[in-house]
Amino acid sequence: MKKQIIVVGSCLFFVVMNPLLSAAVDLGGLLKTVQETAGGTTGGSTSGSSDLSQNEMVNGLKEALQVGTVNTVQALSKADGYYDNPKIKIPLPPSMQKFEKILRATGFGSQLDEFDLSMNRAAEKAAPEAQALFVDAIKEMTFSDAQNILNGGDNAATVYFQEKTTDKLQKLLEPIIQQSMEQVGVTQYYNSLTEQIQTIPFASDYVVDLDSYVTEKSIDGLFIQLAEEEAKIRNDPAARVTDLLQTVFK
Repeated sequence: MKKQIIVVGSCLFFVVMNPLLSAAVDLGGLLKTVQETAGGTTGGSTSGSSDLSQNEMVNGLKEALQVGTVNTVQALSKADGYYDNPKIKIPLPPSMQKFEKILRATGFGSQLDEFDLSMNRAAEKAAPEAQALFVDAIKEMTFSDAQNILNGGDNAATVYFQEKTTDKLQKLLEPIIQQSMEQVGVTQYYNSLTEQIQTIPFASDYVVDLDSYVTEKSIDGLFIQLAEEEAKIRNDPAARVTDLLQTVFK
């Protein structure tokens, strides 16, 4: 059993270090194997060898979660990773939603569309920066954290990442998003549209802090995508694995 778990950990490490391979891996199979290993080691002897197997199980879980976070970041950082996903697409700020019909009726429809797209482009540019924080959170994971994740609900790992990284993500991503928004024209579009909104009586009360708004929505999207990846890890019955992993996990 010890030898088998070492092989599992080694193969998981190989998968994590190869993003092209990791994108094709069935994470359900990975976590299922780790969970079965945990079940086989936690219910029996408490000898030193059992404790060692538990530690190896935790390391296997960490590697599986690294695959999940890599896949999450890759999915969101590609072109239209946010924009084409209705679950995480960043919508117009409330001020513009409220006055969208008026703005479109007065000839600002194309600017609204470009502004909407450029916000999502900024989020896609910033998404890769989250990977390092996710990796740090995985490295800091304790045995107790791992047990809670394995025995928790479908979003237990996502909750763990939220607790460990949300504040850091806010500080890290906001200046990156601000810079990205300037590069893709968000700020220019926003200022132009805001000027029009402010000509509408009482509309100035609805103007938002754009940097904070896009950053918050970007982070929300990261965790929504991560929760979906975690659900796949736990529940996807499909076995779409490479030949190497099929041999290890048969």
